[in-house]
Amino acid sequence: MKKVFIDGKAGTTGLRIEERLSNRDDVEIVLIPEELRKDPVAKKEILNSVDIAFLCLPDQAAKESVAMIDNPDVVVIDTSTAHRTNEGWAYGFPELDKSFEDKIKNSKRIAVPGCHASGFVALVYPLVKAGILPKNALLSAHSITGYSGGGKKMIAEYEQDKPELYDFPRQYGLTQSHKHLPEMAKITGIKNAPVFSPIVADFYSGMEVTIPLFKSQLNYGSIEEIKEIYKNTYKGPIVSYVEAGDESGFLSAGNLSGKDSMQIEVYGNEERIILVARYDNLGKGASGAAVECLNIVLGTDKTKTLEI
Repeated sequence: MKKVFIDGKAGTTGLRIEERLSNRDDVEIVLIPEELRKDPVAKKEILNSVDIAFLCLPDQAAKESVAMIDNPDVVVIDTSTAHRTNEGWAYGFPELDKSFEDKIKNSKRIAVPGCHASGFVALVYPLVKAGILPKNALLSAHSITGYSGGGKKMIAEYEQDKPELYDFPRQYGLTQSHKHLPEMAKITGIKNAPVFSPIVADFYSGMEVTIPLFKSQLNYGSIEEIKEIYKNTYKGPIVSYVEAGDESGFLSAGNLSGKDSMQIEVYGNEERIILVARYDNLGKGASGAAVECLNIVLGTDKTKTLEI
């Protein structure tokens, strides 16, 4: 049985990871006494005593926790932004291709993708890899998410004394410096980060990322060829291409709320195409992806204790 420590387990991501692991027979969750939670000596001792450490922390705190680890056998699975573009870290999206899964399997340092970035990368990487989308493409993307993506502070804002304006979708990332942009560009291989418009709305969890394309942006190909690339890339069980998965002409951002899976969809016509990824910001966009990485490290079924 492997010993697991969740550093930052009181947060939204940490709580959901703990929930996924609590009834497993192959891991033991190691706890730090509440009175020692902020004691660096106690934390360092635990971090170096376990087999796997999940980091569910702000970026700087995640970097500090990694710096505490001198045991070369400890596997770190970091859910923060801190290490997603670091060369020495595996990027935790195994469905992109075999090289990503192999690196996760053999790495001691794994960075879980950002919630918004997960959908963007899932849509863009296969098209760039196939050569159908040029690396110098100028892309835009919008993403609508449930408010749980903002963590405990935003959850409280929406669920306690909610301001009237919170009844309506709210766009943010207005300066075009969203923290997920660097990984969106690096992991997909595109030369320019997209114009990105994230939107938070008054529902707890769920996410929908959409990328519009003109055919003139493609090196070659048709809407059917794009669909075929996704069909061959995403065969499930966690990430799947879905043909005509809309709800009578609508796409709900909450269709996979509570799940750890993702569905990829393509709509439009031969001139204007929209690429869509739908999933849960707390599932494949965070905790579910982290547990999937754990399963790969342990060599067990990737879907173990995930909600598919």
